[in-house]
Amino acid sequence: MRYATVDLSHAVLTAPTAVITHTTPFTSVGRTMAEDLLTGPGTPPRSSDRARVVSVQGVDAANLVLIDTDLTNCLFSGAFHLDQIRLEGRTTFAPAPTGWHRRSMRPVGFTRRRVLAEEHHWRAYTAGQPALPAGEDPGPHLWRPGPHHTGPARTPGPEDVAALYRQLRKAFEDGKNEPGAADFYYGECEMRRHDTTGTTKGERRLLWWYWLLSGYGLRAWRAFSCLLAAMSLTVLFLMGIGLPTNAPDSATTGTLNGSKISLNTSTPDPALDGELSQRMTWARAEKATRVAVNSVVFRSSGQNLTTVGTYIEMISRLLEPTLLALGVLAIRSRIKR
Repeated sequence: MRYATVDLSHAVLTAPTAVITHTTPFTSVGRTMAEDLLTGPGTPPRSSDRARVVSVQGVDAANLVLIDTDLTNCLFSGAFHLDQIRLEGRTTFAPAPTGWHRRSMRPVGFTRRRVLAEEHHWRAYTAGQPALPAGEDPGPHLWRPGPHHTGPARTPGPEDVAALYRQLRKAFEDGKNEPGAADFYYGECEMRRHDTTGTTKGERRLLWWYWLLSGYGLRAWRAFSCLLAAMSLTVLFLMGIGLPTNAPDSATTGTLNGSKISLNTSTPDPALDGELSQRMTWARAEKATRVAVNSVVFRSSGQNLTTVGTYIEMISRLLEPTLLALGVLAIRSRIKR
């Protein structure tokens, strides 16, 4: 197909069926056919010649293959065996809105990813966006309202959308396209984080932290940014209250008038002296940086620390390697084939 809109709602596929975009103009008797025969007389061709699939609701997707199709507005809810659908070629999904948005008094931005139409419809409803006339595009900065925008009972909720993402993610993974499945894992976690009925409050909080620190293990820049911030805070805290001002005296042994003596002195706890501003020096910064870097790789720095500094190092040796692992995991998920 070319310049076509396909609605497969409740179709009964008794044999394997493929919807394929014809990427070049059709020819007849050796001559290229005019595009207006496909788009309608007097209607300019669409910017994309791909076949648009708008619904597979109620379809047994195990027998369906979509190749080079536009799934921007495709509805998957109600399909079964969706984890066995085959999506090949340049399959296009709707993107997340671009730019920054205001929610109450704080700015909100959405990460770039492929989004199902059902999530667009749910988010447009919860954001309070108005319904749009049929065929009108809300633009790249807004969510796309669904056909039942004014009837929330017919708009799939987060629990239903999470199940769709989970099944499509498995379809991509079975096709050995793990980087392509990453966005669907992100969408599944997003819907679980917003699901107040099927996800417990504790799990939603855990997902919130997972999202904040690393974008569900898929956003390396976020994990490495948090790692850099954690190391910077570790250095500042160690310079201020973690490193002792003076190293404690150690026990000594020696001889005096031919007699061997030993002076055993108790080692006092490392202490802080002087004002805080006097402790912010380059020499202390170097020591604090050494402790912070060693914490990332689970190594003890061997540096004398105050009691508070010891606890700071313990927390760093737990948190910072975790952030490093999340960053590496995010890179791996994007490049693994």
